[in-house]
Amino acid sequence: MNKKKFTNVLVVLGGTSGERAVSLESGKACIKALKKKGYKVSLFDPQKKNLNLIDKEKIDVIFNALHGRDGEDGIAQSYFEYLKIPYTHSGVISSYNSMNKIISKEIFIKNRIKTPKFIYLNKKDLDKDYIFKKIFSKKIKFPIVLKPINEGSSLGVKICKKKEKLFPSIKRLIYKYYEIILEEYISGQEVQVAVINGKSMGAIELIPKRLFYDYKAKYTKKAKTKHIMPARLSKKKYGEVLKIAKKAHEILRCRGVTRSDFKFYNNNFYLLEINTQPGMTSLSLVPEIASYAGLNFENLVEKILLDASINK
Repeated sequence: MNKKKFTNVLVVLGGTSGERAVSLESGKACIKALKKKGYKVSLFDPQKKNLNLIDKEKIDVIFNALHGRDGEDGIAQSYFEYLKIPYTHSGVISSYNSMNKIISKEIFIKNRIKTPKFIYLNKKDLDKDYIFKKIFSKKIKFPIVLKPINEGSSLGVKICKKKEKLFPSIKRLIYKYYEIILEEYISGQEVQVAVINGKSMGAIELIPKRLFYDYKAKYTKKAKTKHIMPARLSKKKYGEVLKIAKKAHEILRCRGVTRSDFKFYNNNFYLLEINTQPGMTSLSLVPEIASYAGLNFENLVEKILLDASINK
């Protein structure tokens, strides 16, 4: 790999979202990897200083290790574009569209990618009869998944199995997040695919011991989520899910690395969401998928770095 493309790397990590702790862990792992590869690395935490205070004279490239709001929704990316500094992962519009579950699902549907049935709600919609009428019109059955429209790492996600508990759960979530999505729960295999620089690297299967692959299942060893690499799919279906993930990456005009989350049920793949800033912790899936494909962690981080650019 051409190490002369960049010398001084600024890793942006931490931030102020609910995923701060995960971002710090991801960022520190990437810093260690970049130093091993011979880069001069410094760090920047937007919780401590505003992003417009980045000294662009001292760095060649930004490795974006932020997660969640203001980090992977186009906000941080707009600062990097303003500063005219090459940065990793997806650009402003791609990041915004991917993070917003309503927009991304509408793009999936337009491009004939299956996704669970859903409805959008905000504080103005807090009328019980109106909500149940919308659920009935969309033919959404229980269990129903409640999610904020622009959070990551399954923050705020709740599965509601009973009709009488739905409206109170909606009220609690809307008062906290303002905008939410109600989605039909799809059972079946949990399969996630990593796409790196436009190429599908592999699909991993998850078997959570919890109700679903939530924040604790993702980031705590006690949750003991079982990882099966490669996913237990026929050769044909394995190839199919890799193609769908690549298509999602392309139609959202993502770059660098993405992770697409699927449910495989009744011989169909349902794309739940696409993540433009997937975790890079010791329990994260993208490094595990890359490792199986023969790409170790240091080389993975450098591969992401070398794809950094602006104005995309």
